[in-house]
Amino acid sequence: MLPAAAVLPPSTHVASVTLLARDLPRLAAFYATLLGLTPMTSSADAVTLGAHGTPLLHLLARPDLPAPAGSRPGLYHTAFLLPGRADLGRWLAHAATLGLRLGTGDHLVSEAIYLQDPEGNGIEVYRDRPRSEWTWQDGQVRMDTLSVDVPGVLAAAEGTTFEGAPAGTSVGHVHLKVGSAAEAARFYADALGLDVVSHFPGAAFLSWGGYHHHLGLNEWHSCGQGRPAAPAAGLGGLAFVTPDLAPLRAHLAARPLAVQDDGDALSFDDPWGNRVTVQAQA
Repeated sequence: MLPAAAVLPPSTHVASVTLLARDLPRLAAFYATLLGLTPMTSSADAVTLGAHGTPLLHLLARPDLPAPAGSRPGLYHTAFLLPGRADLGRWLAHAATLGLRLGTGDHLVSEAIYLQDPEGNGIEVYRDRPRSEWTWQDGQVRMDTLSVDVPGVLAAAEGTTFEGAPAGTSVGHVHLKVGSAAEAARFYADALGLDVVSHFPGAAFLSWGGYHHHLGLNEWHSCGQGRPAAPAAGLGGLAFVTPDLAPLRAHLAARPLAVQDDGDALSFDDPWGNRVTVQAQA
């Protein structure tokens, strides 16, 4: 096996997430209102939403698909990363006016707010603490789930208001439901050269370049599940972006994966049917 550095470089990161929508207009309007994302392309069957010219969320109309069962492997949440604490404070004040049920998690490396979209897809909106404040030991980053200092986050906005997704908004990470977190961690480490940087009971977190995680994997609701036999709404795929596909192309050629090669993108399914694409940097 090629060393991890030869598979994908440290600058590789999440590009976007695709959702299969039972009610496309409703879901597109929800994300535009919630996150201040703007439509980049729009048709009767598909909407792409982004921030400042960067596509972050692709929505495909699939009105005939059933809602996914809670135990089905797929999306746990899409995590939208805001540039700073003041941005999170402005967004949180905005979200509080929408009548949504919100949860919080201080993960030591980040402060996060959690909710669901109208079709049950999980969402995280978060800001990172400076990397100088992260604690590493033996290649593992220390994370936890504590209560967020909500008054402190709101105060960081200093009275300014949310006016849409700020410049620098991105999909910071994606968290998947899988049948086995340990098996999934081995699969992704081998296929994409990701480093396993943290473990929790029933979960693993992986990244490139010393980030706290670009990919989360858990079996909390889907333990023992295999690849679903029939399609459902929810996750349609996740995409990463990297400067050069050539090393990954050679790496995957030596693995028993059905890889679709479109020249500027490589795609394959993980063992639970989650579609993974790695795109060349435009």
